[in-house]
Amino acid sequence: MRERITAVLLRARYAAIGAAVGAAIGGLFSRNAASTGGAIGGLVGATVADTRGTLEGTLEEVKELDPRSDDPSTD
Repeated sequence: MRERITAVLLRARYAAIGAAVGAAIGGLFSRNAASTGGAIGGLVGATVADTRGTLEGTLEEVKELDPRSDDPSTD
């Protein structure tokens, strides 16, 4: 349960950061662009958070299955 809450909070954090960056960039042009930039930035931020979580889990699984990861020697 704790992992799930952490993932949701991470996604929300990335979405908020993306929205802020998108709105700031859009705000350089106009108010409408700021609104659109904030919305698009929020979607991008949430997507990045989901992708990051998926990639971390996949990399851990690959490391567990890789026979070379068990060998501590560095040839």
